[in-house]
Amino acid sequence: MKSSFFTAIFFVSVFMLATSPLSHGQFSIDAHLRPRFEIRDGYQHMIPDSVGPAFIFSQRTRLSFSFENKYLKVRITPQDVRVWGDEQVVTSTAVLGDAASLDLFEGYLQLRLGRWGWLSVGRQQIYYDNERLLATNNWNQHGLAYDAVIARMKFGRWNVHAGGSWNTIGEQSFSNGYPSNRFKSLDYLWLNREFGEHVKISLLHIATAQTHTDTTNLLYWRQSTGLYGNFTWKGLKAWCDFYYQYGQNPQGITVSAFLFDVNAGYTVKFFTPGIGVSYLSGNKETGPGISRDHLFNPLYGTRHNFFGFIDYFRNFPVDTKQGGLADYFVFLNFAICKGLTLSNTSHYFQLAQTNQLTPTDRNLGFENDLVMKYSFLSWGALETGYCLFLPTESLKTIQGVQDPRFPQFFYVMLTITPTLFTYDHQAIK
Repeated sequence: MKSSFFTAIFFVSVFMLATSPLSHGQFSIDAHLRPRFEIRDGYQHMIPDSVGPAFIFSQRTRLSFSFENKYLKVRITPQDVRVWGDEQVVTSTAVLGDAASLDLFEGYLQLRLGRWGWLSVGRQQIYYDNERLLATNNWNQHGLAYDAVIARMKFGRWNVHAGGSWNTIGEQSFSNGYPSNRFKSLDYLWLNREFGEHVKISLLHIATAQTHTDTTNLLYWRQSTGLYGNFTWKGLKAWCDFYYQYGQNPQGITVSAFLFDVNAGYTVKFFTPGIGVSYLSGNKETGPGISRDHLFNPLYGTRHNFFGFIDYFRNFPVDTKQGGLADYFVFLNFAICKGLTLSNTSHYFQLAQTNQLTPTDRNLGFENDLVMKYSFLSWGALETGYCLFLPTESLKTIQGVQDPRFPQFFYVMLTITPTLFTYDHQAIK
């Protein structure tokens, strides 16, 4: 009852704000619903042959309230993420609610910075270029948003963004301890420019701080600096990136690591074949006595879009035993008809380095991802995919599964993103 009362007050307040003479601008309400069915038969980790697959439904539900005028932008997005059937049941016939899953996905405002740009403050999404180091992580039903302050400015052909965050575990009165597996601070600078119609180049620098333990105040800063380039010419589309990491890891060890990607495709009528490689450096030596840490940390970048949809490579200290990863892939995209596309990507994975924690054979295996997507309207799409993996003995050893089931993954996902309401309130002259 209390929840319903506050919900009613919220909607009345939003309506009064949108229709107030002080709020000349546009108000809109957008919905986002994404149910997904999955058959997980070795997804994320191989499973023994004696264990059966998992069949699950999950769902993302968002409702975004946006207001915009010449000087102010506001966006508020509550989000509910659930697995079907996770309700709290108190009797055999009564379901009183679901496991806690409602939170605030976005809640930020933007103030105009004169004629140069906007200052954005609050919980918001941050993503750049190909989302290699800062991403929305959209495959995850929760997505990813950040609590941050960001200045977004434009000077001629230059786009300049600078952002920062400072995280605490609660309203502390002393000390700055923070969980050591999370970033205490994330700060970045992004410079981007278009050179004509065919070339775009970006420079991204990110400084991330972590504590050594959950109760340690001393911060170790990891620095990541790199370039991203995008080139288009007629049917050719190519991009590449290179990032170098330095500074210190959470153990205080000096970092010297790198990551690069190259991707190129050429469209001929309805077909786009292409090739690419991704390389994430790793450690030849491991343990507390090493003088350099060569394992690259992809920070908040997306893993799913780069290292295979079956998601075997997400936590690289664990999933590659600090060996890093090399991914050689080919892809073919086919535009079947209006709104309907079919794509197939084949990966071959190897360890970038071997060390005392890994097998001596670098080869990890072959993955194939087949995806079909039908965009039936501008606000609706249906997508299905089937992924399989052929692991080597080295990958079985790394994952600790000797006689796994045949690894495969299947999903069907419906995405609906309609605008439910728009109100344009003009100033009274």
